[in-house]
Amino acid sequence: MIFTAKEIAAKLQGTIEGDENASIHKLAKIEDGQPGSISFLANPKYNHFIYDSLATVVIVSDDFVAEHPVKPTLIRVKDAYGAFATLLELYNELQMNKKGISKNASIADTAKIGKDVYIGPQVVIGENVVIGDKSKIYPQTYVGDNSTVGSDTTLFSGVKVYADINIGSNCVIHSGVVLGADGFGFAPQADNNYRKIAQIGNVIIEDNVEIGANTCIDRATLGSTIVRKGVKLDNLIQIAHNVEIGENTVIAAQTGIAGSTKVGKNCMIAAQVGIIGHIQIGDGVKIAAQSGISATLKENAIVFGSPAFDARDYRRAYVHFRNLQKIVDRIDKLEKKLAEKS
Repeated sequence: MIFTAKEIAAKLQGTIEGDENASIHKLAKIEDGQPGSISFLANPKYNHFIYDSLATVVIVSDDFVAEHPVKPTLIRVKDAYGAFATLLELYNELQMNKKGISKNASIADTAKIGKDVYIGPQVVIGENVVIGDKSKIYPQTYVGDNSTVGSDTTLFSGVKVYADINIGSNCVIHSGVVLGADGFGFAPQADNNYRKIAQIGNVIIEDNVEIGANTCIDRATLGSTIVRKGVKLDNLIQIAHNVEIGENTVIAAQTGIAGSTKVGKNCMIAAQVGIIGHIQIGDGVKIAAQSGISATLKENAIVFGSPAFDARDYRRAYVHFRNLQKIVDRIDKLEKKLAEKS
């Protein structure tokens, strides 16, 4: 798509210095600008790039003062960084503005499809599925029987939604996500084999949730595995059966949460954290990367380590750990001196 500087300035409520008819068709960093691109300058450290930039248009803040001649057309705004963020959002909306149902999609007769929905090629929609208005289901995605997808929700290519799963509105589910696979439930038997326990619950994803690529959220044994509204999950996360994650909690990549654990709201869990099952993580808890959580955590706790404990105590202890050999040597010397005196 091609836009003029005038059209972009109107969207950003900016003023133009240069050619208002200058046309752009792509976005670029200020140091990588090429003809036909638009960039932005918000950090004074990068000011020098603008004088040699080949970008056609550059967004700058109102207080920018050029020390040398500038070739690109400028769009002056109150906040260059914020304006460019708005431009990125508009660009993304245009890129994602897909509608229509592919002839190569397989949709059950009992499914209910909302208005202005996009369903791509090789999508399979099961019996009694409900897809809300303006939602987008990208190619090779499967939505199982009796599942629901709210309005303005996007399921990217290759998402697998098992039967009886409820997904809210304004959610983003990235490629490779699996919602509703069986929880890890096996009962040991006398002959050392394991008997599979049927997992007949479901998964509930509330509104405004984003789930990163290749994350798996297991269905409950009974009841529901629940991800509350506003939660943001990174790539490669494992959420086990009957887990509940509270509102607006964020979890980074490669974290695993074992069955029936309840995570509070407004928590921040860093990457590669392991959390055992059947415990409570209070509201507002912060867990540092690679921590191992083996016991319930109270509200607003900040923990570090494996097994995890208070982050301040951990840092103090780590200082001593790094000096452990020196401390041992000092103790050895003291013991020798005491032995010589005795």
